[in-house]
Amino acid sequence: MVKFTIDQIRQLMDLPKNIRNMSVIAHVDHGKSTLTDSLVAAAGIIAMENAGDQRLTDTRQDEQDRCITIKSTGISLYYQMTDQMLKDLPGSVERDGNDFLVNLIDSPGHVDFSSEVTAALRITDGALVVVDCVEGVCVQTETVLRQALGERIRPVMTVNKLDRCFLELMADPEEAYGGFRRVIESANVIMATYADDLLGDTQVYPEKGTVSFSAGLHGWAFTLTSFAKIYAKKFGTDEVKMMEKLWGDNFFDAKTKKWTKKQTDSPSCKRGFCQFVYEPIKTIIEACMADDKKKLFTMLEKLNIADKVRTEDKEKTGKPLMKAVMQAWLPASEALLEMMIWHLPSPDRAQKYRVENLYEGPLDDKYATAIRNCDPTGPLMLYVSKMIPASDKGRFFAFGRVFAGKVATGQKVRILGPNYLPGSKKDLFIKTVQRTVLCMGRRQEAVEDVPCGNTVAMVGLDQFITKNATLTNEKADDAFPIKAMKFSVSPVVRVAVEPKIASDLPKLVEGLKRLAKSDPMVQCTIEETGEHIIAGAGELHLEICLKDLQEDFMGGAEIRISDPVVSFRETVNQMSDHIVMSKSPNKHNRLYFQMRPMEEGLAEAIDDGKVGPRDEPKARSKILVDDFGWDKDLAKKIWCFGPDTTGPNMLTDVTKGVQYLNEIKDSCIAAFQWAAKEGVVCEENMRACVAEVCDVVLHTDAIHRGGGQIIPTCRRAIYAAQITALPRLCEPVYLVEIQAPEQALGGIYSVLNQKRGHVFEEMQRPGTPIFNLKAYLPVIESFGFTSTLRAATSGQAFPQAVFDHWEVMTQDPLGDGNQASVIALDIRKRKGLKPNSSPLNEYEDKL
Repeated sequence: MVKFTIDQIRQLMDLPKNIRNMSVIAHVDHGKSTLTDSLVAAAGIIAMENAGDQRLTDTRQDEQDRCITIKSTGISLYYQMTDQMLKDLPGSVERDGNDFLVNLIDSPGHVDFSSEVTAALRITDGALVVVDCVEGVCVQTETVLRQALGERIRPVMTVNKLDRCFLELMADPEEAYGGFRRVIESANVIMATYADDLLGDTQVYPEKGTVSFSAGLHGWAFTLTSFAKIYAKKFGTDEVKMMEKLWGDNFFDAKTKKWTKKQTDSPSCKRGFCQFVYEPIKTIIEACMADDKKKLFTMLEKLNIADKVRTEDKEKTGKPLMKAVMQAWLPASEALLEMMIWHLPSPDRAQKYRVENLYEGPLDDKYATAIRNCDPTGPLMLYVSKMIPASDKGRFFAFGRVFAGKVATGQKVRILGPNYLPGSKKDLFIKTVQRTVLCMGRRQEAVEDVPCGNTVAMVGLDQFITKNATLTNEKADDAFPIKAMKFSVSPVVRVAVEPKIASDLPKLVEGLKRLAKSDPMVQCTIEETGEHIIAGAGELHLEICLKDLQEDFMGGAEIRISDPVVSFRETVNQMSDHIVMSKSPNKHNRLYFQMRPMEEGLAEAIDDGKVGPRDEPKARSKILVDDFGWDKDLAKKIWCFGPDTTGPNMLTDVTKGVQYLNEIKDSCIAAFQWAAKEGVVCEENMRACVAEVCDVVLHTDAIHRGGGQIIPTCRRAIYAAQITALPRLCEPVYLVEIQAPEQALGGIYSVLNQKRGHVFEEMQRPGTPIFNLKAYLPVIESFGFTSTLRAATSGQAFPQAVFDHWEVMTQDPLGDGNQASVIALDIRKRKGLKPNSSPLNEYEDKL
């Protein structure tokens, strides 16, 4: 039944103007995979009858069982359009011929898997945002929209689950119109907030055809164009004018045959949308459900679609009949395709404005130019955004997108990892691509080569790429890598794993390596105590990762899993009360340090990448001076950021005229990275601390101030400075959004109070008895929160938690008997340190 061959797809790949790369994004359970099915069915890969129930893009067994999407899946679809369909194509959209290739990626909606969404967005140019017409715009819709606009991706929107309006809510036309308008407006508010000048206007408007209305489960959808076509002839106007009349405050009086902008008092005067769009659908659906076939078939005759409904479908009754009739009249694929081809950019157009978000190097070298022009003859630039597990155990496909040039089977490529710096050998491999393949949902199809603007999966590179990488030509040693992705969540929940049988340890180590590849977010580390730690974004994420680890990557070997552990951060609360001094082991060098907390919002700016080590120093100091009130000279003297050279702590130099300072700079930086990674309270990462070098007294002879003398001294001085600056712990906090009816609110509040949470926003959804609560909940209290909440509200409340910010705990972790010190003690016990932290005089020396 497949309507295309791989060769046809390969020919289309050379025409970047006819390609659309898009991802489907939405809140959890708003119907992404179901909607994708009708697109897949239109390309002829699955039968139209099964569309909506099959969920072809949920490829794993546990995805089908749980009915949620866990991994994003790519599929390439080929559509042949007729001239008749394309005659209304706007002039600004260029095309070569009538065939279009759509590379579609279906992404998950759960907050725990939002790293998968980021990976999908990086390699696409447009996004289809799916919103439930009853639930409206939820917290995760906002998160994914913000990610999409941050990557400069153009959105189009579909309001899904329309059948619920007709069958469950029985809403009258005005009510339904009000509901749709609210949903579209709240989405537009988000898009306007995160808008980008180069993208232009990203808001969506039904009258311009950038919003469609769909019912994914029943496989029908429409944009206002499909109705404008029917009515334009009848009213004798053109379709564009007709579309404007079908949305907004345009009323039509059937008696006087006039359009007005205001509602008149006559009963025959109704809103255009209600009268011409909503009511015809409503009458047809009601006729189907009431089994009134005589009325139904006369209406189908009028719409010229009586012959499209198959004879055996005419015998059905109730819902199956409705599904068949609606699919014949308003097939979902036509409406969605029209939106994708008319309003989403081709790679040819999109890469012009996306290049500066993608390329790290100068924007005028040959690589940036090739990306900007989407040039298949230029140098190869390819970004691998994720690894897909192959059917044989333990091997992976590297899945990504070609931004410039061409990748071919057997070609030698340079693999630049995320830590690669141009000119160095760090994180660099030169290897051969064994095969290039296309992803088709569950299957892979081999092709010779893939030109730019397309998605591709490659075999044989999985040994050298952990999560993502940039590929260029073998000889291109001056190419910069493509920027790393920014994830909207951070892995804060950790568990320790160990094998039940000690002889399985090598299996576990090998399994952890594979797990780290297969998921863009998860972090697998080995602590100094020898524990194997897996860090994930939330309970569900960890559960899936551990299941994968045990069943797929370790061949079913038993593992023991510790209780979940939450990572904390250490910070300081004020300027050090005196400057601390530390002497080197040979007593010839003295270092003077002090520490202060960062200004409000600066740590977040570093996390978001607005301020960082790779910035232009002038631009960076301007931001620090203007936004955070730094001193101009001090802003130029930032030595480094830490931990891992990018974290939210700084080492700055406030000395005046000191000899030999530059010679010990590297040693101090190394010591600071070490100290920032393991703070003094309980060896957790530091956050929002600025360490200042106040003075140094060094030995004149270079041999007495080597790294071995300076590094430990500098680290001790930083620790001493941290102890004198009122150290505090920061705990991670979730933002929880809870949807519940009014009678369940009491239970929610009592559960949140037990768990140190607090509600900061409560909103009733207009027209429904349902409340939306937003609350902050410490991550450490969140385990089992869902089940406690369901028990307290008898299953009426639906929580969704996403990591939001770090909250400083007010108590002193070095004191005793308060909550912070109990937590600090637990962490120290777990890490095998001595129970109470060392006193100040162990780090500070006297003159």
